[in-house]
Amino acid sequence: MSERGRSFEAMNRIAAIIPARYASTRFPGKPLVDIAGKSMIRRVYERVSAADVDEVWVATDDLRILDHVQSWGGRVMMTSAHHQSGTERCAEAVARLHPQPDLVLNVQGDEPFIRKGHLSALIACFDDPQVQIASLMKPIATLAELNSPHLPKVIVNRQRDALYFSRQAVPFVRDQPVEEWLSRHTFYKHIGLYAFRSAVLETIVKLPPTPLELAEKLEQLRWLEHGYRIRMAITDIEQFAIDTPEDLQRCLSLIDQLEHTE
Repeated sequence: MSERGRSFEAMNRIAAIIPARYASTRFPGKPLVDIAGKSMIRRVYERVSAADVDEVWVATDDLRILDHVQSWGGRVMMTSAHHQSGTERCAEAVARLHPQPDLVLNVQGDEPFIRKGHLSALIACFDDPQVQIASLMKPIATLAELNSPHLPKVIVNRQRDALYFSRQAVPFVRDQPVEEWLSRHTFYKHIGLYAFRSAVLETIVKLPPTPLELAEKLEQLRWLEHGYRIRMAITDIEQFAIDTPEDLQRCLSLIDQLEHTE
């Protein structure tokens, strides 16, 4: 809780931005794909709108996405086609909002079954006035997750500020076979949802790339290398992102279960 005894959420303006590109390398046109009668981007938008936020915007660089979101009354704005990341697109959108939000949620447009609990956990981090950036982590349950380079891992300090993100399993459990690691240590996978104080977001998108970021291909390492802190909230709620057509087929097979999660 804050010094005045009220939560960050109660005292501040919160905006959620959903960056959405059409030209995805692995899944072109992904935001507009149909999932049981609704587009992916509409499902994300509706899920985020149900959270405790003041406004939700889609930020895109494609007229097809713009027209689609406008067709069902969603808020959407065109942004530059030259952004290198969703964070940059998010920052451009926020700079055009009036009044300016105090807190910005950056929600990826490929998570149509994001839950309110994910976003609430991010927002709650900012009850601590020292928090600059927040993200999520979930305990790893299987060796397949632990060993997958597609699932970044995170290690934290006692305040749950991130120490490092890696595509490798970290930490290394010495003198134990890999098959025993999960029983010897709690490993966390990173869930790529972020929240930023607005002034911090404006600053970090101007930072130059760093060696660790370039090695791991993980944008958040740039922020750590430049001295910013990332507070990690723990969640036990599974995240389901859609990166490929195969992910979409798996999603469709689980649609009834996923659609009724809060």
